[in-house]
Amino acid sequence: MIVLGINAYHADASACLLRDGELVAAAEEERFRRIKHWAGFPSEAVRYCLRAGGVSLADVNHVALNSDPRANRWRKIAYTLARRPDAGWLLQRLRNSRRRASVEAELNLVYPGASLRGEVHHVEHHRCHLASTFLVSPFESAVALSVDGFGDFASAAWGMGSAASIAVDGRVFFPHSLGTFYEAITQYLGFPHYGDEYKVMGLAPYGRPMFLREMRELVRLEEDGSYSLGLQYFRHHRDVVAHEWNNCAPEVGTLYAPELERLLGPARAPGAPLEDRHRDIAHSAQAMYEQAFFHLLARLHERYRVDALCLAGGCAMNSVANGKVARQSPFRRVFVQAASGDAGGALGAALAIHAARAPNVRPGRMEHAYWGPAYADDEMAGLLASRSAALDSIARVTAFKDGDSLVRHVALALADGKVVGWFQGRMEWGPRALGNRSILADPRRADMKEVLNRKVKRRESFRPFAPSILREAVADWFEETMDVPFMTQVLQVRAEKRGQIPAVTHVDGSGRLQTVRRESNPLFYGLIESFCALTGVPILLNTSFNENEPVVCQPEEALECFLRTEIDVLVLGGQVVERLRHD
Repeated sequence: MIVLGINAYHADASACLLRDGELVAAAEEERFRRIKHWAGFPSEAVRYCLRAGGVSLADVNHVALNSDPRANRWRKIAYTLARRPDAGWLLQRLRNSRRRASVEAELNLVYPGASLRGEVHHVEHHRCHLASTFLVSPFESAVALSVDGFGDFASAAWGMGSAASIAVDGRVFFPHSLGTFYEAITQYLGFPHYGDEYKVMGLAPYGRPMFLREMRELVRLEEDGSYSLGLQYFRHHRDVVAHEWNNCAPEVGTLYAPELERLLGPARAPGAPLEDRHRDIAHSAQAMYEQAFFHLLARLHERYRVDALCLAGGCAMNSVANGKVARQSPFRRVFVQAASGDAGGALGAALAIHAARAPNVRPGRMEHAYWGPAYADDEMAGLLASRSAALDSIARVTAFKDGDSLVRHVALALADGKVVGWFQGRMEWGPRALGNRSILADPRRADMKEVLNRKVKRRESFRPFAPSILREAVADWFEETMDVPFMTQVLQVRAEKRGQIPAVTHVDGSGRLQTVRRESNPLFYGLIESFCALTGVPILLNTSFNENEPVVCQPEEALECFLRTEIDVLVLGGQVVERLRHD
């Protein structure tokens, strides 16, 4: 059974392909379009997934979309009758519903002359999120929780996963949303772009909880474990808030109302200097999010009495909160798949349809995230040869025939303080670079964050870089020993180790780690192992291979990034391009 999963007409458009319940390929459309968080129909991701699976559109048995315009219909009607929102608000939602119903027409445009014989299914948004995490988790049974902005008129859903099924028992409905709260604060703090919430999370440790009283006006905790918003501070439920979701970089209009500025003071203009007040608001917002999150987790544990938790939804990208689950909630085991946000809805939709048709077959576990395109070594060698005119005066190219000599050579460069662009194997699924499309550096250098920002990243100084660590070494370097293969949790670095890895230790002593297993990525594991043999440190600084753009997908994009930045070493498969020094 071939199932094509699609997240369309929303940010982080994506596609995936399942064959008999096993994931074959998955990718976000932004990687092909080169526009961050690209929204629309993921035509190029669909093309890739079908090609990777060796199938045509006619071979697909089921197409699954992670949205169902019919879901929660009576809730929508009741809300409209009770609140009587602006007419433009209603028209906007009707247009979005019609667009999501047009997948067959879109597929026919992508593949003119092809015949879609399979059945098209619309799966409720949060059911997709829940399926995307529990059905590929290592747990036979677990509480599954989805928390995000909005999807199909709800902002959260939860239930119990067991074997290959999930019983959804509760939801938080529009207009209340933790995701909307966090996004509104993100806009208020002068970070206007879709997906900027991680900047608030990175800024929060620099502040103090001086605005918690005000935050409790914005988010109110309910007895049943849910939460509600102080709606007078928000606009999304009553006004037309612009949402651009069709074939573009997504844009969201202002979510907060003037009352928020009366509560917190004037909003920060984008690009304006960051003041202590802004840092304190970021800290307080993160603290409020965590209070609501752990309030809900406590009630869910009381209800289900199991110690395993699977998280999904955009808010499951809050790696700081995720990393505190084992310490601040009754849950002891946590799983967050590699693409927990809306991109992962494509996977969840496909998994849900497979589970409905093969209820006794549990899909395979997600043990790695390498589901994107790969390129042959001779193809990359040919690319470098074709660009020799641009390279000869600035770099030396060396070909390595075996992995051991390659990783030893690159480890020496890293230990010497070089910044390395590392391009290997299949591209990662999800927003994190996990050792195949990564920029790597020495975590021991206190100045490495400034070096990276000067040479490549050019991003805000308060944003941390991540440590990738050998799985066996986690207990020696972090206060907890859990497996975090997808960089979805922030843990505390042991106090005695923080001075040894200052480039990946955040101001509060934490790090958003990736645990690396030999069986999941032998070459990346071998590189960290070689670096450890040289330095005694089983960790590399790992950040995404990009420069204010989507993570590189093709070798050409990696080479262009190398040429326009000051990356010292580019590794394309077995080809090593080393920038010449002109002292």
